[in-house]
Amino acid sequence: MHRPPKGGKKKAAATDGASTPQIPKSLAEQLSYLHEPRPFKNPNYTKNVNRRAKNLKNVLTQERERERAERERRLQEKAENGGMEVDGEDTEIPTYTSIEAPPSFLPQKHWCDITGLEAPYTDPTTGLRYHDKDVFTLIKGMVSMIMLAYVRFYRPSPLVPECKYRERLLIG
Repeated sequence: MHRPPKGGKKKAAATDGASTPQIPKSLAEQLSYLHEPRPFKNPNYTKNVNRRAKNLKNVLTQERERERAERERRLQEKAENGGMEVDGEDTEIPTYTSIEAPPSFLPQKHWCDITGLEAPYTDPTTGLRYHDKDVFTLIKGMVSMIMLAYVRFYRPSPLVPECKYRERLLIG
């Protein structure tokens, strides 16, 4: 290794100032899109500083107001047309905030009385719904008093038909 003499400094290379050596660009700089123009951005865009976020209460109030104005407009059009309804328009359109909506065409889902998962099966003796064979073995292994408590808890309504197991427990 070559060291400069003591007390001396390393001589700087003489440059004329006209040409500076170019450092080669790294691969990341070569593949970068930062210097490319962005035609998808609007150059005249200015952000609206007066706009602020709305809370849920304001959004719901504005939605109700819009629905009310729409109903009034429809009633006014109906009155102008001589009381006849315009084709293709419903009298009530269910919206996000309206409570009334038509019933679903899909079948009702059933849930397991033990695990809370979807229950495609029903035990014929107890009337309890279960998820799979492991839950079914658990139901079969239950003591009669626990089974009666489950049946009373999950089927308390008199509208639900009585199951055979409940009748046997109440009789015997």
